[in-house]
Amino acid sequence: MYRIPKHIGIIPDGNRRWAAGQGLNKEDGYAYGLDSGLRLLRAARDIGVEELTYYGFTADNCKRPKEQVRAFSDACVEAVRIMEREGAAVRVVGNTASACFPSELLPYIQRRGEGIKVNLLAGYGWEWDIKNGWLTRDIPRVDLIIRWGGMCRLSGFLPLQSVYADFYIVKALWPDFEERHFADAIEWYKKQDVTLGG
Repeated sequence: MYRIPKHIGIIPDGNRRWAAGQGLNKEDGYAYGLDSGLRLLRAARDIGVEELTYYGFTADNCKRPKEQVRAFSDACVEAVRIMEREGAAVRVVGNTASACFPSELLPYIQRRGEGIKVNLLAGYGWEWDIKNGWLTRDIPRVDLIIRWGGMCRLSGFLPLQSVYADFYIVKALWPDFEERHFADAIEWYKKQDVTLGG
């Protein structure tokens, strides 16, 4: 019997680099990642993953130029709508007091829906999370984190839940997502020796 990770973290990096490579403005890349997120959700659901957490944007990302902030905020709002239509049980986690937090996402700070659990981190900061009493304490431990874009760093992604997570890097940029990237990550995960410190 092979292992399927119960909870997978997704860091969808490379949207701006992808846009620049296509001759577009950097902010244009975020919308092109929406289909990637939907296809990954379907692939995860098909193999029995119970929960996904997508990194929408960080608190630090809000320091970027305003056109980029607007673009990734809009993409997060649309992503939540897409996932809800797909039947996912969606929850948004982030600093709702921040001017960067999209007001359209406020109804989703409480989980909505009955399907595969999907968390979207929007305006999330690990310091904010911990200083406010670890607001994500009810989100379970992450088994596998997959990061697109070739960078090998967590960027503050749910640090307490990620303490024993396996970390898989995809060199392709997020808008270039292919189902085989996800399949390869799962195959790799199956071969890992999970000791949880033992």
